[in-house]
Amino acid sequence: MPKGLKQSSSLITISAGMTESAPNTFTQSQVDLQLNPLDNEVFVVQAINMDPSPPDYVGGLNSFVTCSLSTTSRTTVGTLADSSVFAGASRDIRTDPTGGVAFEQTSMETPPSGLEYVGIIATNDFFLQTIGGNNALPKDLRVKVYGYRATAEASVYAALVQSEVLSS
Repeated sequence: MPKGLKQSSSLITISAGMTESAPNTFTQSQVDLQLNPLDNEVFVVQAINMDPSPPDYVGGLNSFVTCSLSTTSRTTVGTLADSSVFAGASRDIRTDPTGGVAFEQTSMETPPSGLEYVGIIATNDFFLQTIGGNNALPKDLRVKVYGYRATAEASVYAALVQSEVLSS
């Protein structure tokens, strides 16, 4: 258990999904955790599983679907290099004159057993981002987030909220 936190729930699984607003268009969705800020409640993320739709095969064109999960609102899909991004995934089809080859890349879906948590969400929600390229149809993103609710000491809560807000 992270110092300054007291677990207040058992394991919670949050399922969420979204679809691009139009093909090849950046789209973001907000997922409300319904945390209680008066009780300094936070959500401790233990694992994340992201499942983007496969891209469309369009002969002669490279196509992709990429997505991220972040603690703050974004105007682009993030990467693990961004402090507010907890997970990312992408699927690509690379083509040449003889055909196409599919590639998939995801951040770690389940942390190593020695890792207590992936991150802590101190504000009331998290965000999903996705965008495709060279696809004929809008693409979906499906996500499962595993974690638990916890209450934080006042100083820890203030530091977590400030860190999260400043990382946006």
